[in-house]
Amino acid sequence: MEAWRCVRRGYGRCVVGRGRYPMLPHHPRSLGRDWTTPWEDLQRCCWNRHISSCMRWPGHYSRSPYPYFSSRHFSLSWRPACLFESRTQFQYLHWRPDHLSQTSLIHLASYSMNSEGDEPSSKRRKHQGTIERHWEYIYSHNKENTKILGDQNGDPNCEDSENKFDFSVISYNILSQDLLEDNSHLYKHCRQPLLHWSFRFPNILREIKHFDADVLCLQEVQEDHYGTEIRPSLESLGYHCEYKMRTGRKPDGCAICFKQSKFSLLSVNPVEFYRPDIPLLDRDNVGLVLLLQPRIPSAASPAICIANTHLLYNPRRGDIKLTQLAMLLAEISSVAHQKDGSFCPIVMCGDFNSVPGSPLYSFIKEGKLNYAGLAIGKVSGQEQSSRGQRILSIPIWPPNLGISQNCVYEVQQVPKVEKTDDSLTQAQPEKTDIIVAAGKLSSDLQHHFSLSSVYSHYFPDTGIPEVTTCHSRSAITVDYIFYSAQKEDVGGEPGTEVALVGGLKLLARLSLLTEQDLWTVNGLPNENNSSDHLPLLAKFRLDL
Repeated sequence: MEAWRCVRRGYGRCVVGRGRYPMLPHHPRSLGRDWTTPWEDLQRCCWNRHISSCMRWPGHYSRSPYPYFSSRHFSLSWRPACLFESRTQFQYLHWRPDHLSQTSLIHLASYSMNSEGDEPSSKRRKHQGTIERHWEYIYSHNKENTKILGDQNGDPNCEDSENKFDFSVISYNILSQDLLEDNSHLYKHCRQPLLHWSFRFPNILREIKHFDADVLCLQEVQEDHYGTEIRPSLESLGYHCEYKMRTGRKPDGCAICFKQSKFSLLSVNPVEFYRPDIPLLDRDNVGLVLLLQPRIPSAASPAICIANTHLLYNPRRGDIKLTQLAMLLAEISSVAHQKDGSFCPIVMCGDFNSVPGSPLYSFIKEGKLNYAGLAIGKVSGQEQSSRGQRILSIPIWPPNLGISQNCVYEVQQVPKVEKTDDSLTQAQPEKTDIIVAAGKLSSDLQHHFSLSSVYSHYFPDTGIPEVTTCHSRSAITVDYIFYSAQKEDVGGEPGTEVALVGGLKLLARLSLLTEQDLWTVNGLPNENNSSDHLPLLAKFRLDL
């Protein structure tokens, strides 16, 4: 038998996941997070319990969070840890399993360690450290050289002038502490000290300081932490912060923070997706839309619309997700609409709980979606099977929502908060007639924006997916930064479009990682990354 698995909690689990059985006849003695047990007990139980049926072979990922032993874990240079009874170490320089006597103790470490360079064989920590994320340059002054440049680690310069305005945006789900504790099963791969807020927040703040973005779009911002720690810390760094808490009893919300040296605030527009009069909209997710004015010498600079949201997670409720997205797009349309009928530049960030290529994602990118016959669980792409799922109704949302199939308000809206010369004041909505007539029921959704994704979602050389979130259950992309641009394909790859006339130009993006990359540092969260999401970072240029 080439390998067997030892479980530090004292039980084994069969490969098909049906039932547990005791693996050690006596309760092992513990020292910290490590365990010791007599070798003869372990050996006898391994053979008697058909441990080979529970094997996880070296070099392959395991869905189990527990470590296992194999022959390659006992390298010639390996020295066993301190034995519990004697507090002494083996003196063998070339120790191997066959050196164990019937009275020896086997040391069951909290984590199995592979030699450097090996692929992770289970979702356990392989080594401490960081994985470098480099800048990928998208746009250059010379159109013919506009492409993603190679492995460069320098920070692209963002310099303002009379004819251009450069700024950077982060989208970051920082993982609410209450939600972490309510879903502890997602973080079994983490050491407990790394999950404490007292450890996590300094790490998150360090990341924000390091990236030094001009605009922060944060999700899962817990209200009590926002008031006592997050907002004061960010204000001390020169940010102005706006926050919208989720409705109901949810502990968190969305925040948009911007450097006061780069922008002035024109309007604040919170969006509540919960509607007590509409049974479909019984969830407490929210969005937040700001209209910002760049602080530049030019008097003709357009405003920039920044939107942030965290859509519903439930993979089987695509009807709610699409309706929440339509409500956010309607608010953006109202805020970003200019007097000449066009829209100011838009950056839309958030955790959309949808994967690349899903109908919801395609709707954002392409501006249209025919959802006739679409299963409700297929909208976000997170559900693999459509069995037992009902088909989306036509229309998805009722007429009294006041939003058309073009994702605009059917009733004239005004910004909820407006900027005056003295301060921000609350504005009262005006009551007007319905301006979009009800027509024949249609399964076609549309929106008026030309939105591109900052990221391409796959590594061009290998086709391996990028991931933005990683925990014990999954590693996928659900976080995005979308921006308004007049698209011109420069390389055939998604995320490489630039706006050469009007809109925003994507200058650079901070590279993402693969699932395999993240498990080499024990997934997320870990010692250096204190959320189960990666921060997304992009740099844009607005031509004046």
